[in-house]
Amino acid sequence: MESNLRINGDRLWEALHQMAEIGPGVRGGNNRQTLTDADAEGRRLFQRWCEAAGMGVGIDKMGTMFATRQGTDPDALPVYVGSHLDTQPTGGRYDGVLGVLGALEIVRSLNDLNVKTKHPIVVVNWTNEEGTRFAPPMLASGVFAGVHTLDWAYNLKDAEGKTVGEELERIGFKGEEEVGARKMRAFFELHIEQGPILEAEGKDIGVVTHGQGLNWTEITLIGKESHTGSTPMKMRVNAGLGMARITELVDKIALEHAPDAVGAIGHCEVYPNSRNIIPGKVVFTVDQRSPDKAVMDAMEEKLQQGARRIAEEIGLQIEMQRVGHFDPVTFDEACVTAVRNAAERLGYSHRNLISGAGHDACWINRVAPTAMVMCPCVDGLSHNEDEEISKEWAEAGANVLFHAVVETAEIVG
Repeated sequence: MESNLRINGDRLWEALHQMAEIGPGVRGGNNRQTLTDADAEGRRLFQRWCEAAGMGVGIDKMGTMFATRQGTDPDALPVYVGSHLDTQPTGGRYDGVLGVLGALEIVRSLNDLNVKTKHPIVVVNWTNEEGTRFAPPMLASGVFAGVHTLDWAYNLKDAEGKTVGEELERIGFKGEEEVGARKMRAFFELHIEQGPILEAEGKDIGVVTHGQGLNWTEITLIGKESHTGSTPMKMRVNAGLGMARITELVDKIALEHAPDAVGAIGHCEVYPNSRNIIPGKVVFTVDQRSPDKAVMDAMEEKLQQGARRIAEEIGLQIEMQRVGHFDPVTFDEACVTAVRNAAERLGYSHRNLISGAGHDACWINRVAPTAMVMCPCVDGLSHNEDEEISKEWAEAGANVLFHAVVETAEIVG
């Protein structure tokens, strides 16, 4: 393939900001949570763009959208490429969206250049990657890969008691296609880094070799509600104190397994959440991650032992439940090499990366050869309305994606 082939960076940048007009946030980002009316509007715009580019759009029973550019060989396995259009409640314009619209731009550019490929190219918008409205994240790709069952996914509820199945039906994106029936030659995903390494080192491209494994442990501590002013310190059974000490424990465990391990408490609920009542109950989720399964297991064991010891010392009841998990991911060597070679061929500076976040590619890696491309984001900020990338970063990432995908799809002629 000629190394001078490039996507249209201006068109990609314009598409990103057109999509951002749907489900606007309060300060420049987006609130386009999965299966909401805003998500439906974004999906319809994406479908119009795909059809205008000559692609047929299929939808499976989880609402995942597959837009196909035909290849010259009807029997050749397709190359899939994409990400997700749903956002966090206070999300940015690029998380996930860059991967979907960068994939669309590949097809648009191939059309402009009148380039044909042997293998079909399929642009994908996976349903509910974020997992904000309906936990867990990466839901549709998880069903596709056989990690979750369809019925289980349909019955997941949001905070208002609405289910995934009902909301797919309501917004008109509950397709007929069986989930996971498609076979893939390979899958590629472009994403912003969501971390500070590429920008700090002045690198254009992250070649993602591995993905961190993840454990989410929900902890419930039960103490005794009592007046903050009249209860002597030695007579308190403070659930909030237990959460504070476990928070410190989580930080300590992660630091003991530096540099790649991380841990934090991001979600917590305090009851009764009154200024002058000692908390009688807290529910919170511990997020621990590492690219090494042995390290993940050791961290989880230390959390289990340490949290129970803390609860016992304070006199608290404790319940611990794993509510999210995936093992560390090693991406396909050939696909990773295709990404690395594309970056070198195009003259972009690059480095290997371990993805600290979960992505649909992490599940699809179980059923097809998979790799990821990353571009920098300002200050590593993501899941935040202030998330920012440059047009040049987006273009570089999409160009590398373009070459890796088209090389794998095999140019004809």
